[in-house]
Amino acid sequence: MILVTGVSGALGGLVLDRLNAVADLDVVAGTRAATAAARRIDFDDPTTLVDGFTDVRVLVFVSAGYAEDDVVLARHGAVVDAAATAGVRHVIYTSLAGSGDQLSIALAHRWTEARLAEAPFDVTVLRNGLYAEIPAGLATSSAESAAATGLFTAPLGHGRVAVVAREDLADITARVAVETQSDLAAGRRSRHAGCTYELAGTTAVGGEDIAGALAEVLGRPVTYQPVSLTQAREALAGLEPYQVSHTLSLFANIGAGLLESPGDDLAALLPTSPRPALDLISDALKAVVPVPTV
Repeated sequence: MILVTGVSGALGGLVLDRLNAVADLDVVAGTRAATAAARRIDFDDPTTLVDGFTDVRVLVFVSAGYAEDDVVLARHGAVVDAAATAGVRHVIYTSLAGSGDQLSIALAHRWTEARLAEAPFDVTVLRNGLYAEIPAGLATSSAESAAATGLFTAPLGHGRVAVVAREDLADITARVAVETQSDLAAGRRSRHAGCTYELAGTTAVGGEDIAGALAEVLGRPVTYQPVSLTQAREALAGLEPYQVSHTLSLFANIGAGLLESPGDDLAALLPTSPRPALDLISDALKAVVPVPTV
């Protein structure tokens, strides 16, 4: 049996959809609230985890951020302990690309990787790159002001970030899970056991690229204008403190040019070429911006 955690989230949901499309595959969803189609897997309630992982051979462990680091470490530690107690054979963990080591969110991922390395089951670490949906979100949220002023403003400096489509990461996660389950069913260790895959995107995107996408869709010139991290902090007022810290860390790393490196394994694990990041940004814009009239 394969169990996928976090299926109410975007990545977990996509992975589950792909696995459910595979014939004769025993797959179960894990969510905070049990349903007829899902087991209760609540990282904040460790008492749910051992029972939830019963009879699971392959656990797709989608990382549980969106909290302060101590909360995330407690969640992830509980998952590792419960998987070991329940007898899970193989855990596939969605981590963070190696190029993101300077990001504030890296701490929880690297700590979890270390805990998994000490566990009694086999592990595959998927070091996922940052989603192309991040610059797409910056573009769509700025479309109205860019249309009015001809400017796209963002705290990206003149750096760029290698981004990857969430759909591509879901394809890879599902592939690794299916092949691992197949290997275990055949009585052998997974071909992915002990592997760490670097899955940062093959295309790096910066402020000028986003401005170019806006110009193409809006049908008017758009110029990129960097803004300071201080201005960005003011714009983030109202978010949870950890969200502000992590977002500013992301912007600072992009501006410093630390997130441009592509991953080594993305193309090799996909059946086709990676989805083009700039196409995803343009498609997101076209979904919210009226077609220019001549």
